[in-house]
Amino acid sequence: MSSTKNEVNRVQELFESVNNLFGFIAPISNAVWDFPTQFAAYRAIPLLGQLSLAVIILLGMGIVFTVKTRFVQTLSFTRAIPIMLRKRSDRTGISALASFLLGLAMRAGPGNIVGVTGAITVGGPGALFWMWVAALFGMATAFMESVLAQLFKEKKDSEYVGGMPFYGRRIIGNKRIVGIILSVAFMIYALFNVPVQTFNVFTAIGMIADTASGTVSERQSTLYYVIALVLVVSCAWLILGGIRRVTAYTNVLVPIKATVFCVISLLIVLINFPLIPSFFSAVVVGAFAPDALFGGAMGVALAEGVKRGLMSNEAGQGTITMAAAAADNDHPCEQGFVQSLGVFFDTIVICTLTGFIVVLAHLWTDSASSAEWATDSASRIGTYLASVEALVPVFISQTVIIILAACYALFAFTTLLGMISFAEISANFISRSTAFIMGVRVLGSLVFVPFGALTVLAGLELGNLWTITDLTNIIMVYLNIPILLLGAPLVYKALAHYRDTNGGKFISADIGLETEHWTHENQRHL
Repeated sequence: MSSTKNEVNRVQELFESVNNLFGFIAPISNAVWDFPTQFAAYRAIPLLGQLSLAVIILLGMGIVFTVKTRFVQTLSFTRAIPIMLRKRSDRTGISALASFLLGLAMRAGPGNIVGVTGAITVGGPGALFWMWVAALFGMATAFMESVLAQLFKEKKDSEYVGGMPFYGRRIIGNKRIVGIILSVAFMIYALFNVPVQTFNVFTAIGMIADTASGTVSERQSTLYYVIALVLVVSCAWLILGGIRRVTAYTNVLVPIKATVFCVISLLIVLINFPLIPSFFSAVVVGAFAPDALFGGAMGVALAEGVKRGLMSNEAGQGTITMAAAAADNDHPCEQGFVQSLGVFFDTIVICTLTGFIVVLAHLWTDSASSAEWATDSASRIGTYLASVEALVPVFISQTVIIILAACYALFAFTTLLGMISFAEISANFISRSTAFIMGVRVLGSLVFVPFGALTVLAGLELGNLWTITDLTNIIMVYLNIPILLLGAPLVYKALAHYRDTNGGKFISADIGLETEHWTHENQRHL
């Protein structure tokens, strides 16, 4: 027993050293995210002074793209579902539906629960209103980046590869070094998100076990070691099998997690049906006149809602473009409609259901001050589950909590698979050799997943290490934004072609662009 404790202590010391090594990341991440709100002169500007540059640019870009595309969101609502239900005529790449589900595997992640809960606990119910606004405009941004991914996708054996590194290279001078930099940046972003999602899987399964048994399991218990073993083995088997194996399972897991989560959440809504008017009242009123407990300023609600909304649906980050590029479509705009609808489903549907539960439970009424509420709501998943418990009858509360915790585990697991898969697609820009791609798969599934598992077993939170994910998120935004703005004219031309021909045969040369895929030779079957 003493030898086991010594081993655990050595692991803890090692990980604490790693955590301390990255101690400088948190202030850098906060500074980049909050810029320029650190300056008093900027903060003094009414409303605008509450918004960081990243939030302003992302929201502003969505508004500009919405206007320039003449509200392309309307086409997403009418065209996306028929495109996803269409039978494929080619075995190259994955279907539009598979691409939608793979994108949703990353979009519909733990952030849909803890992110939304966090936005409301900091900005009040009104944050949800601004989350809706951000999502509606974010749909246009998602359309733009997905069309660019389709325009510049490339064929690799029986798959398509592409995404931000591929279209970034072509748009910025067609220089290979640009694509390599973008590819490496994305791989860092994706792989460093893996341990966080691993941690979330453990958290959820641990909650299920604790709720079912009525006891609290220790981190070094047999349960946690079994979870670690099953998680590492299952991830390795799926990831090492390649994109097609991953999509075969995300095609099943994503609908299950989304359906179960939505059904249970809707049941909670029905149980509390008389409170629906008060929900919308709290959200709308709170958007423009938040309670003093949340700072009492409209800007706080707006900033939290926009930031969390955009980070949840990932519109503008370029992080879903790998899924968009992998799809087999008849026109590049089709996948734009599909991924745009993904933003709507992620935020307007899933995030709203989370928001309903947190807003109606209004646990903050028991807190005497904003400082006390900040302490009470520090655990976002704990706050969410406590809100669930407050809204359902006592005799079914444990069952409901277990089911929703299972959904949370699936959210994290599919996000984890999506991260590694997208890192693989991105890596294809650097090299398509079997050894290199297999190396990326091994790195993700047999290094980063076990690393996340070991941190749990060692009983560590590694807050400094986790902040790397926040920093890489904002870096991806700032890398992708100028590329989207430079590539926008190409998307406008492709959309005009779609509207003029009602989605007819598309040849990139017709809009003055040479691409690898959209050629006369490749489009003969249409």
